Amino acid sequence: MHPQRRLFWFRRLALAGALLAAAVVVLGAWVRLTDAGLGCPDWPGCYGHIYPQTGHAAPQTSGQFSKALHEMIHRYFATTLGIIITSLFVWALRFRKDRDQPLGAVALLFVIVCLQGALGALTVTLLLKPLIVTAHLLGGLTTLGLLCWLSLQPGQRQLSEREAALRKYAFVGLAALIVQIALGGWTSSNYAAVACPDFPTCQHSWWPRMDYRDAFVLWRGLGLDYEGGVLANPARVAIHFTHRLGALVAGSILISLGVLVAMTARSRRLTFAGALLVLAVLLQISLGIATVHWGVPLGPATLHNAGAAFLVISMVWLLRALWPAPAIGMVPLHRVDHSR
Repeated sequence: MHPQRRLFWFRRLALAGALLAAAVVVLGAWVRLTDAGLGCPDWPGCYGHIYPQTGHAAPQTSGQFSKALHEMIHRYFATTLGIIITSLFVWALRFRKDRDQPLGAVALLFVIVCLQGALGALTVTLLLKPLIVTAHLLGGLTTLGLLCWLSLQPGQRQLSEREAALRKYAFVGLAALIVQIALGGWTSSNYAAVACPDFPTCQHSWWPRMDYRDAFVLWRGLGLDYEGGVLANPARVAIHFTHRLGALVAGSILISLGVLVAMTARSRRLTFAGALLVLAVLLQISLGIATVHWGVPLGPATLHNAGAAFLVISMVWLLRALWPAPAIGMVPLHRVDHSR
């Protein structure tokens, strides 16, 4: 098989992995929002079985069984994703001498998915510790971002000075997005989403009573069960309010980045990437407001997590379009001779 043809199928497998990674992120949110994070108190099985069962030493009620089933569905999807990523790693090693075959990013992806497995186990054994849950979310979205990166072709051979400057600004946007996602994970894992039930005010105040000293303590020791949260309301308000402020800052940076790219781009791909980023930010803000307005119902709250995945995809799409292609050796896939 021609190396460019192999690269074509490598990217298709990475695309399948990216779609599955997005599903895993959304399923993880669904598990947490249905209070099923401890539905299976052991790992990797569930009460010692590969599939949730009822009876002795297993969920006794339909509600407990439902939570166990939610958790195991998430694990099945995550395991399948791990198999795909392992396949990509083996593929990259096998054809590492191909000129355009990525290896470094695939190796990093493999390391991250191994760490994700460990974090998934620690999420259960450490009883939903917020630091571990938030790290697990960041790892899942990093996995999604890397798979999207591997599935896309790089940008133009040469970037203009303006596009090179936009790429620097895009890294600022990426940093803002990472911080905001971490704040979102901290808000969720500390059950602070309902701490401000009104919008745009919080507790009917523009600056509510908050406890920042207790809000961002990363480690509180072992043995605490964090299901339902352990913080007092002022600390939860501080977390939620900080997440809102972060949304304002990160949203402003990302929207201005998307508008600048869309207005100054020389290619349709960059124009589309800029417009897609603006759309993703506006959609995520709308979902966040709707989630608060309706009291954090399951549907909008799950979609809000899906919106974070969409933001990551949009950001990676933009960065990939701004990433210069190698000067030689890169042949557009649509021009590959498929008869070989």
